[in-house]
Amino acid sequence: MRVIEIRLLEGPSVYRLEPVVKVELALGRRRTWFGQRIPPRHALVRLGASVPQKLWPESVITLAGWARRLRSAHGEGIGGIRVHRSSDPGHWILTWPWVGAGRARLIAEAAVALTDRAATPARRAHLTGAQERLLSQWMNVIARSSASPPTWIRDADRRIPIISISGTNGKSTTTRLLTRILLRSGRRVGTTTSDGVLVDERLVDPGDWTGPGGAHAVLGRSDVDVAVLETARGGLVLKGLGYQSNEASILTNVSSDHLDLQGIHTLPELAEVKATICRITKPDGWVILSADDPFVRAVARTVRGHVALFSLQGDASAAVRRHMARGGRVYLVRRGILGEAVGDAWTPIAAVRDIPITLAGLARHNIANALAAAAGARALGLGIGEVHDGLLDFHPSVVESPGRMNIFRNGGRVALVDFAHNEAGLDALLDVAEGIAGGAGGRVTPITVIIGTAGDRPDDTLRGMGRIAASRAQRVVFKETLNYLRGRSRESVIGELRTGTKAAGWTQDIPIYETEVDALAAELNGAASATDGSRHDTARIVVLLCHEDRSGVFALLRERHFRPVDTAADLISLAPRLEDRPRR
Repeated sequence: MRVIEIRLLEGPSVYRLEPVVKVELALGRRRTWFGQRIPPRHALVRLGASVPQKLWPESVITLAGWARRLRSAHGEGIGGIRVHRSSDPGHWILTWPWVGAGRARLIAEAAVALTDRAATPARRAHLTGAQERLLSQWMNVIARSSASPPTWIRDADRRIPIISISGTNGKSTTTRLLTRILLRSGRRVGTTTSDGVLVDERLVDPGDWTGPGGAHAVLGRSDVDVAVLETARGGLVLKGLGYQSNEASILTNVSSDHLDLQGIHTLPELAEVKATICRITKPDGWVILSADDPFVRAVARTVRGHVALFSLQGDASAAVRRHMARGGRVYLVRRGILGEAVGDAWTPIAAVRDIPITLAGLARHNIANALAAAAGARALGLGIGEVHDGLLDFHPSVVESPGRMNIFRNGGRVALVDFAHNEAGLDALLDVAEGIAGGAGGRVTPITVIIGTAGDRPDDTLRGMGRIAASRAQRVVFKETLNYLRGRSRESVIGELRTGTKAAGWTQDIPIYETEVDALAAELNGAASATDGSRHDTARIVVLLCHEDRSGVFALLRERHFRPVDTAADLISLAPRLEDRPRR
């Protein structure tokens, strides 16, 4: 028996909707997960499901018995012990509620130690002298331990409504857009993002605050009326949510990202973790789900609140048609108009081409984000007019949406800067680049893509990004992310990206730069002209995946006299054919 971890989750998690102790064990020989990201039905593992006691291994039975006995003796006896499976071979997870932090952790450690000594908790008479002494030592240590309560914020202790946003891509943009809609309507808004804690869009605490700490920072303030909380996978699996429930939740999508971390290997497992924000939504609240993502759509079966869907497929989606037939609420686009459908009733909200973040309808992923934000605003009680005004007031600029689809122009040269860090994000970014360039079928402007990402992505994600870049761009450049290697060597990250480009048939040399600023500077200086013989100022679109030095990248673009393109009018001046773009 090997102990993988003992962890105190401070709030709702994939296992339970309350603070729990998590003890993860590995039994048998060491084995590595090897499977499919989308497993067949018979191989699906539901992380939150309880394993029947008759299927528990002997070590798990013994550990659960000791935990039960120690909890009862020390005032931690609330709630039963549950056992869960992991897709990691031989891994078993035990969870139980806790009251006092230090005491709860010691009880878990004691149960593991006693189980490791092969001591049975059934009768004290069965213990050997050494086991008896070990039990007495642990009992004394636990009795003297501290017992600080969980830090989660219970419903009785908060005064403002919460809307939580999660998903693989689109979280930050949806969060910021929803914040603008609420702010424009007169609300005072506390927001958490991966860039920091904001009050009325004013940064008050920089850093990644997408975990429970960010929720506490916002919910503890007296100068906000509503909390808009971007919620990332890391906080959910490492600490749990920082609050008991919410009034609304948005799950944007689920795709390959952050897999093979903390025992999460498949897309259904990732969806189950992220759906924690939906499972805590109150029965009279709203759960907003993408109808276009089967893993997100399936979450509807697990929630208590009302379900609203949003969809880029619109009326063509069978899921959308079924939901509307039952009188359900759906946000979709009809004839170029973003609107709300409730059963057969249709209420237009805004023309897609007038919503700045959609880039005149070119950025389809941002149309989806606008649909999600509109649904979130309506879930919080805003009127159609208020949603319309907010959607039209938010721009993809370096101030309002930094690092998210920021476009710059200097003559015929264009730079796209985005935080894309996985295959789906890169595909969406290149969709926009191709649209500006003239479209995949009639490209008139060559595209250079500068790629790199954090080292904690699995091999298949890195290879997939390399494959996409090589198959869709005319020039590929690698930039290293030395501050985000996260356990990999720098050679390994570049090596997996290169493997992906080769799989797509790429045979040209690929330059490598230590930083994203160096890579962008070289491309703006005309590095491509050395390989294709063009002038250094030839029209070209440079796509940069920006993760480490956003301020340095923006400073470089200003220095090179690139100006922002963040309105539909600016974009149409860059690509006049968008003026006649068919309405979706």
